[in-house]
Amino acid sequence: MNVHTENQTWVVEAGDAVISKLGGGGVECLSPWEMLVYCLWVADYGMRNAGDLDTAADVYPQFHLNAKRMAKAMSLRLTHEAFSLSQGELEREYFDRFESMCDEIRAAESSQSQSRPGFD
Repeated sequence: MNVHTENQTWVVEAGDAVISKLGGGGVECLSPWEMLVYCLWVADYGMRNAGDLDTAADVYPQFHLNAKRMAKAMSLRLTHEAFSLSQGELEREYFDRFESMCDEIRAAESSQSQSRPGFD
């Protein structure tokens, strides 16, 4: 049985904040960090609700590629490695990698918010 973790709550809450921002201006209004959070939220939505990433691709077709690109740009090694996997590999390993990806992305939030003026 899976125990609900703090990171699961964080993905839902951070994803909700990004989705609210998306509604106001589209993908273009998101910082790289927010885009990565959105991509992770989309992947998590697909995995937890459908058990695969096909549903995630229905929500945001570029989630996999953009997560890989954003993680690389932010030097988030663990997240980049995860999103560099094929769809099938990521589906098989998603829950094993979830906590480390969340921890890495959460830790990057403060450094990304300090560098945001170049992205706004």
